[in-house]
Amino acid sequence: MAQKWVYFFGSGKAEGNAQMKKLLGGKGANLAEMTNLGVPVPPGFTISTKVCSEYYENKGKWPKGLAEQVDKNMAKLERTMGARLGDVKKPLLVSVRSGAAVSMPGMMDTILNLGLNDTVIEGIIKKTKNPRFAYDIYRRFIDMFGNVVMGCDHSYFEQVIDAAKKKARVKLDNELSAEQLEEVVEKYKKVYKKHVGKLFPQDGRVQLTHAISAVIRSWMVERAVKYRQLNNITGLLGTAVNVQVMVFGNMGEDCGTGVCFTRNPSTGKKEFYGEFLMNAQGEDVVAGIRTPIELKKLSRVLPKAYTQLTRLMTRLEKHYKDIQDMEFTIQNKTLYILQTRTGKHTAEAAVKMAVDMVNERLISRTEAVKRVTPEQLDRLLHPHFDPKAQRNVIAKGLPASPGAAVGQVVFDADTTEAWRNKGKKVILVRIETSPEDIGGMDAAVGILTARGGMTSHAAVVARGMGKPCVAGVGALHIHYKARKLNVGKLTIKEGDWISLDGSTGEVMTGQLPTVEPTMSGDFGRFMSICDQIRRLGVRTNADTPEDAKRARDFGAEGIGLCRTEHMFFEGERIWPVRQMILAADDYALMLEQLEAAETDKEKKAITKEHATAKKLFVGALKQLLPLQRGDFEGIFKAMAGLPVTIRLLDPPLHEFLPQDNASQAEMARRLGVRAAVVKKKVEQLHEFNPMLGHRGCRLAVTYPAIGRMQARAIIEAALNVHKKGVDVDPEIMIPLVGAVSELKVVKDEIIDEIKMVFKERNAKIKYLVGTMIEVPRAALTADEIAAEAQFFSFGTNDLTQMAMGFSRDDAGKFLGEYVNKGIYAADPFQILDQEGVGKLVEMGTKLGRKTRKKLKVGICGEHGGEPNSIDFCHRIGMDYVSCSPFRVPIAKLAAAQAAVR
Repeated sequence: MAQKWVYFFGSGKAEGNAQMKKLLGGKGANLAEMTNLGVPVPPGFTISTKVCSEYYENKGKWPKGLAEQVDKNMAKLERTMGARLGDVKKPLLVSVRSGAAVSMPGMMDTILNLGLNDTVIEGIIKKTKNPRFAYDIYRRFIDMFGNVVMGCDHSYFEQVIDAAKKKARVKLDNELSAEQLEEVVEKYKKVYKKHVGKLFPQDGRVQLTHAISAVIRSWMVERAVKYRQLNNITGLLGTAVNVQVMVFGNMGEDCGTGVCFTRNPSTGKKEFYGEFLMNAQGEDVVAGIRTPIELKKLSRVLPKAYTQLTRLMTRLEKHYKDIQDMEFTIQNKTLYILQTRTGKHTAEAAVKMAVDMVNERLISRTEAVKRVTPEQLDRLLHPHFDPKAQRNVIAKGLPASPGAAVGQVVFDADTTEAWRNKGKKVILVRIETSPEDIGGMDAAVGILTARGGMTSHAAVVARGMGKPCVAGVGALHIHYKARKLNVGKLTIKEGDWISLDGSTGEVMTGQLPTVEPTMSGDFGRFMSICDQIRRLGVRTNADTPEDAKRARDFGAEGIGLCRTEHMFFEGERIWPVRQMILAADDYALMLEQLEAAETDKEKKAITKEHATAKKLFVGALKQLLPLQRGDFEGIFKAMAGLPVTIRLLDPPLHEFLPQDNASQAEMARRLGVRAAVVKKKVEQLHEFNPMLGHRGCRLAVTYPAIGRMQARAIIEAALNVHKKGVDVDPEIMIPLVGAVSELKVVKDEIIDEIKMVFKERNAKIKYLVGTMIEVPRAALTADEIAAEAQFFSFGTNDLTQMAMGFSRDDAGKFLGEYVNKGIYAADPFQILDQEGVGKLVEMGTKLGRKTRKKLKVGICGEHGGEPNSIDFCHRIGMDYVSCSPFRVPIAKLAAAQAAVR
C-alpha cells in the first residue's frame, strides 16, 4: 500500500484530528479538528511532517508519490470550491503555511495569495470590481514569493513601496490607490527579475511546488534551529505544510483580520483579548506595520461577526480545555477561523489560569499542576520594581509582557548576544522585531519596540520567553546607524541604562531598584494545589536567618543544608578562624604528645612547649563559639518547629587564609606573629587536589576540637531557643564520610560533647546525627554507614565530581562540547547523571534502608532544585530535596509533577 503523505480537510469533514499533531503538525491537526467540529475553516490539505523528514534524507527531493497526492488533493480542493488554480473566470488562490507539532510562532515561512499571475489578476478585478484589492494582494504575493521562495531580500521590495508612499505623500500602505499599487506591482516584477535572474512565474502549479519546498526548507533556517535549541524542542520529524484556500481581510471596509486569545495571555484574566485591523491581511497585524485595534471594538464595526467570534472562542476553549490563540479573517462580513493553538502566555498567566480553570471545573488539580512549567515559576520569582522608587517615565507603550527589566540599550541582536556573553545586562531596542532577532531576544533582559501591538512578534516571543517587553512606543525615534534613539528632545545612546516595566508599558531612564517577590494570591493557591499532590518534602539550603525566613515564606519545610563555613567569612570573625588555623597543627601535636607521655613531668613540659599554640587555638574557639551559637539561634527561630540540618566544617583550611604577600603580612600583624610564620602555614596547607584533600570529616578527625565546638554551639543554641518556647529540631551532618569507622570517630566526639552540654545545662532535646554521602565508597557501603548515621543527605555536587572524575571547577571548559556531541545528554553538574551517579544514589538509599528501615534520606546538592533530578529523587523514594530559597516553589512544583507522572 502506498504511503499516505497528504490529508484533506473541508466541507465539515477532515482526514485528521487534534490527536495527530506529530504527523500533521499543530496547525494541521487543529484545522482538521475544527473542521470536524463544524467551525468555519477555509478548506485545504496538510502535507505530513514525514515529508519534511524524507525531504532532508533525500537531499532536497520530494518523496515518491507526493507530487501525485498533491495534484489529487488540489483537484479535490478545486471541486470543493468550484474554482481552479490559474483559472481567469473562477480563480482559486491558496496560502502555503508551515506547522510543526510544537508551536514555533514566526520561526518558519508562509506564502499568501498563491495562484496570482498577470491574467488571473484581471479575472479577480472583474469578479470583485475592486482593482485596488487585486493589486494589493498581487504585490504582497510577489514580495513573499520572491523573498521566501527565491531568496530575494525583502528590503528591495520595501524600497519600492516606501518610494511609492513618499511620492503619493501618504504614510500607510492602505492609503495607496489602485493605480499606484499597479505601478508598484510592475516595479516589484522588475526587482524580482533583477535579483532572481528570471521572470516571475505565471504557472500556479509551478508556484505551488516551489512554495511547498520553501516551507519545508524553512524548518532548517537559522532562526528556527535556534528557537528549537533555546526551547529544548527535540525529537520532531519536521514541519508539516498546510495548503489552504485564501480568504481576504483586505477586500474593503467590511473585511478585516485579527488575532485573539480566549484569555488575557499576559495576566491570565478570563476576558476576550486580541487585536484586529480592517481592510488588511494577517501579516499586517503580527508584523506591527499598522497599529492594530483592540478586539472589543470589533463589536461596533461588525457586531454579528464579533458575536460569532466570541462564541467560537468560548466553544474552542472548552473543547481544548486551555487558552486558545486564534487567527481569524472576515471577508465581506463572513467570519473564518484560520488557526487555533494553545496560546503562548506569561508565567503569571499560567499560574492564574491553572487556578481559575480548576475553580471553573474545566480541568483537574493534577492537570493544573502539569500546566505550569518549573521555568515559568522561576520567572515569577524574579524581582519587580520597588513601588516607592521615583520613576522618570520618558515614554509609554503597550504592556506586552510583564516584569521588570533594567539594562543597557543595544540596537541589534548580534551586539546583544555579544554584550550578554561579557556579563552585561542588555535591553534590545528595535523599531520592530523579526524572527531573525530571536538570539538577541533570548540574550536580552528586556525588549523595547517602537512599533507593534500586543500580538506582534516581539510581544508573543517575549511572553513565551518570560522577558519583560514594552511594544508600540510611538514616541521612540530609533536611528540604527547612529546607534541612538530620541524621545522628544532626549537622546539615549547605545550603552545608556534604561528600565522597562512590562506590566505598565512604561519606559524610564536609569536603573530603577527592584524588590523581591512574595508568594500570595494565585501563586499561593497554586502552590497549595502542588502541596496537596506531592509526596516529596522540600527543604532549603540556607546559611543565615534571612535566607531561612525567605525560604520559609516560599514554603520550605526545613533546612536541608546549613553551611557553617559561610558564617566564618562574616565581618571580623575571619580573624579568630585564621588564628585557629595557625595554631591547629601545634595544638594537635601537643594532644598527640600528651597522650603518649608517661609521666606528669613529661606532660608539663609538653604543655609548656606548646603553651602559645594552646592559647591561640583554644582562644580562637572561645571567640567562635558564641558567634556560631548566635548564628544557629537565629536560624532555629526562623525555622521554628522545622528540621534544620547543619553541616560541620567542610572546606579545606587553606580557603580561609590569604594567598598574596600583602594580605599575609596583614594577617601576621593582626595575629602578632612573623610574616614568615603565616607564609609557611599557607605553604603547608597547599594541596594539589584540595577537593579530594584534607576537608570535611577529615578535619574533624585531625582537629576534633573544631567539631566539638560546632556541636556545642548547635546544641546550646537549640536549648536556648527551646527554653523560650520555640520548637527546635537540630540535625548534625558530618560531611565527606567514606567509611563507617571514620564516621564513628567523629560521631563519638560529637555525642560526648553534647552529653557534656546536657549535663551542664541539666536539660535535653532531641537531635539527630547523620552524614552527607558524597564519596562513592560511602554509597557502596551505605548499609554499614547507616548503622551509625540516623539520616543520609546526598551531596551530589561532590558525588558527581568523584564518580565521573570531573573537577567541577575546571570541567566547564569542555563539558559544553561533550553535550553538543551527545556524549552526555546534559551537564551532569546541572542535571543529575541518573545512569551513573544516580545508580550510586539509588544503591546508597536502598542499602541504607536495609540496615535502618526508617532512614531519612534527602539530597542537598545543586540537583535538589532541578526538575529532572527531583523526578528521579521521587522515583527512588527519597524523603526530601533541598535547594536555594528561590528554587523552593519550583522544587515543590517538580515534586508534584513527579507524583502526577
